[in-house]
Amino acid sequence: MPVLHNSDYQAPFLLQNRHMLTIYPSLFRSIRPAAYRRERITTPDGDFLDLDFSERGSSRLVVILHGLEGNASRKYVLGMVHIFNGAGFDTVSMNFRGCSGEPNKNLRFYHSGETEDLHAVIGYLVSLKKYTAIHLVGFSLGGNVTLKYLGERGATVDGTIRSAVAISVPCDLKSGSAELEKRHNIIYMQRFIRDLGEKLRLKALQFPGSINLDHYAEVRSFRQFDDRYTAPMHGFKDALTYWEQCSSRPLLPDIRIPVLVINAKDDPFLGKECYPYEIAAGSKYVFLETPHQGGHVGFVRFGEDFYWSEKRALAFIQQM
Repeated sequence: MPVLHNSDYQAPFLLQNRHMLTIYPSLFRSIRPAAYRRERITTPDGDFLDLDFSERGSSRLVVILHGLEGNASRKYVLGMVHIFNGAGFDTVSMNFRGCSGEPNKNLRFYHSGETEDLHAVIGYLVSLKKYTAIHLVGFSLGGNVTLKYLGERGATVDGTIRSAVAISVPCDLKSGSAELEKRHNIIYMQRFIRDLGEKLRLKALQFPGSINLDHYAEVRSFRQFDDRYTAPMHGFKDALTYWEQCSSRPLLPDIRIPVLVINAKDDPFLGKECYPYEIAAGSKYVFLETPHQGGHVGFVRFGEDFYWSEKRALAFIQQM
């Protein structure tokens, strides 16, 4: 039932190409910074997470999770902060380990299926006894983490968590990784590999002898990167094992709060397995909306303060 077939997003006339929709926001969108108040919390393994709050004195909170190599200052995060603040919600933008401007303490950092840090954040927020309703919004990798967390928790999820929105989600990591290896995505892949390499170099300085960066320039794909670094650093046998165990798609049937998944059909990062139509059709909780256009975290609107995805997320959460 919750497959939403009649999405009303239409790309601007000048941005009909999926790559233009993907790239335009990061290069050309003008958006003011958020008035963040930062808190640092300690994780159970002795590391830390930096949380950026933007508060309106509300009892309703939206937790925002960024994408791969993002952070709380990314434009797509700020757009969500501003639209929800304007509607009277508090927000907190979670920076994954090593993404807040300072390397984290431990050898491992973050990955597409790491949900214990989100659980620690939720536990901290609930302990404040300040919020009667908490909602989650995740982008790309952060969307997969959001959905995986809710699927893992199922009916045991904290009752304060009421709904979630996940945008441009590679819910099948193998499919998404294969799509990004295609020639038309070479610019994105090169950038990801470059940025992740910088993070690894910092780790190598922190932990001499623990990370082998010899021939790193030969790494060309997520499969190579995950086989060589992500999997061994986080306790997985290899890239395939990591992708299988960390994809949110198999856990979607276990979600027990309303969630909206927005994946554009022209998203250059997503393979066909990232569109879980059959799961959504058989679920009371997973709503799937697949606009024909939107690119990856695109959904640009000209002449308006907010993008379509931001208005859609707000409308869904308000409805819930």
